[in-house]
Amino acid sequence: MKISEILQDSSYKLTQFEHSDYIEALEKKIIEKEQRNAPAPYVKCLVRNKEIKLTPEEVVRQLYIAKLHNEYGYPFERMQVEYPVHFGREVKRADIVIFSKIDTTAIDIIVELKKPKLKDGKEQLKSYTHATGAKIAVWTNGSQIEYFHRKDPNYFEHIPDIPKENQSLRDILEKRVDFAELEKIDKLRHGTSLKDVILDMEDEVLANAGVDVFEEVFKLIYIKLFDEWQNKSGRMPHLEFRDYGESDAELKEKIQTIFDSAKKKWQGIFSDDSRIELSPSHLAISVSSLQDVKFFNSNFEVIDDAFEYLINKTSKGEKGQFFTPRYVIDMCVKMLSPQEDEYMIDTASGSCGFPLHSFLHIKEEICQELGLENDLIATSDNPRILDYAKEKIFGIDFDEKTVRVARMLNIIAGDGHTNVLHLNTLDYERWGEKTEDESWQDKYFEGWRRLRKLKKDKSSNKEFNFDILMANPPFAGDIKESRILSKYELGKKPNGKWQTKVGRDILFIERNLQFLKPGGRMAIVLPQGRFNNASDKHLRDFISEHCRILAVVGLHGNVFKPHTGTKTSVLFVQKWDDKLCPKKEDYPIFFATMKKPSKDNSGEKIYLKNEDGSYKLDIHNHLVVDHDLYSIALKDGTKTPDGIAEAFLEFAKNEALSFVDQTQKKDLL
Repeated sequence: MKISEILQDSSYKLTQFEHSDYIEALEKKIIEKEQRNAPAPYVKCLVRNKEIKLTPEEVVRQLYIAKLHNEYGYPFERMQVEYPVHFGREVKRADIVIFSKIDTTAIDIIVELKKPKLKDGKEQLKSYTHATGAKIAVWTNGSQIEYFHRKDPNYFEHIPDIPKENQSLRDILEKRVDFAELEKIDKLRHGTSLKDVILDMEDEVLANAGVDVFEEVFKLIYIKLFDEWQNKSGRMPHLEFRDYGESDAELKEKIQTIFDSAKKKWQGIFSDDSRIELSPSHLAISVSSLQDVKFFNSNFEVIDDAFEYLINKTSKGEKGQFFTPRYVIDMCVKMLSPQEDEYMIDTASGSCGFPLHSFLHIKEEICQELGLENDLIATSDNPRILDYAKEKIFGIDFDEKTVRVARMLNIIAGDGHTNVLHLNTLDYERWGEKTEDESWQDKYFEGWRRLRKLKKDKSSNKEFNFDILMANPPFAGDIKESRILSKYELGKKPNGKWQTKVGRDILFIERNLQFLKPGGRMAIVLPQGRFNNASDKHLRDFISEHCRILAVVGLHGNVFKPHTGTKTSVLFVQKWDDKLCPKKEDYPIFFATMKKPSKDNSGEKIYLKNEDGSYKLDIHNHLVVDHDLYSIALKDGTKTPDGIAEAFLEFAKNEALSFVDQTQKKDLL
């Protein structure tokens, strides 16, 4: 009998053991016994030395016992399974305990396997360690694994590993770690999300720390990104955002020093006098929770979920900010094919995924042309890459918190440069109230200076000369101010009378077209109803009058879950232009519908897996969301099937669209 058959209907996975011989060795020891007229798997327990039934939980336990013995050196005689833990009259059973070498009645380590979810397992471990006095605890479900140090009765601190039989806890804490090692131990490679880690931190310390949770987590992410960048770029020999056994006070002083250095390098996010507000003990637990998470990756996707959660958590009932999934962004970038000499903007930028991925697209093309290594998202010294980041990509958003997140990510990618501005895109007549304010200028003047150069009329903030615009404007809420509605054609009814309210996304369509020069192209996420509601016919007529409809891609209903189940589509258009896009009445349009959901009904991403249940990885060693929007190169040298983006590009070549047939475009210009 195969172990995969035993785990078939359970929540347990064996990712943790996939690169070892433990699974094969255990399968060879399986004995089948008749039980209720059906064969049942049994195996001789390594510790109890008797035959026991192999349930899914028992499979994980036997594999982990083998690992404790073979890799950590613990003898079987120092282990006990189903150890009785007394809570008054109640007795519970700890899955595995390891006794002290010095005092054979004292417990050093407790392992919990019964709870497939970390939160449940951690609560169980807390109660066991409190009852037994154990200082070290392990939770695993066969896929994820977490190690904890019980610093005192109230706090569990994450540690990178448990000591081997001949080591102490200090040996583990003092081991220096660099970025290459962090890639190997990264929690996120096994299905954990940064949001999960932050939720765990909230349960432990943040909720009761008396601080602004958004601000303090923002600082920690900013500091850790800087620490990873310093080590990855050779500026520091090892990572410093780690607990190497210092006292809590010493650790806080070290993290504050990194923060101060980051503020000097990546300016404009935090004030010069900003300090970490968490207490030394709370900070120590937060650092230990985050230290084994790798933030620098191929697209910063891991950070989006965390900030989306934090921003909505602190929005106090305001309309939520739903960040566009990075795989939807990548599809739009691939389909609109930005070029190095083109200017790009996102008018509802959120965390600035569209500008950032346009940068990554151009960076990859330049690296390929020059034969340079395209090293994840780390900034480059190449002047062409830096010039594109500095001069060509822009973002605007009305929410100050999302602007700060976006500026951080873009400053990192652009090596200190960012054109992300805190403005209300729709209310452009009042921009002067912001742009003339000294405190606003202190943060945004350089980006504003560059944006002004792209105005069509230097005396007006209405029209610009951008080549590309990509945006996911907020759907929720209507614009009711007549002062704003009166500036838009779509503020009128089809009969010419002014409306009392207009959907925010409708006004964004008209406003976005004002940002584009003739021949410019746009991708915009819209509610599905805009494409088929009879009441929106005037909107569709307006779009057709001003631009060629290139494509409509229907997204799966789960894409924006858990925040909203609204069915959405992405509209791709190109503004009419005598040379780049001559106006015509009859032309083909590319239509496609996303078939793979990419997320389950609760909003959790669905990742591609191998036949043995382990996760597939892309060429940057990151998990791969299961979607059909475009093809992804995998670490094993294969790639996922072509998707919607590839099909559109083939369509675009056949139609000789200007931005795909670059030879034609250059001839025209």
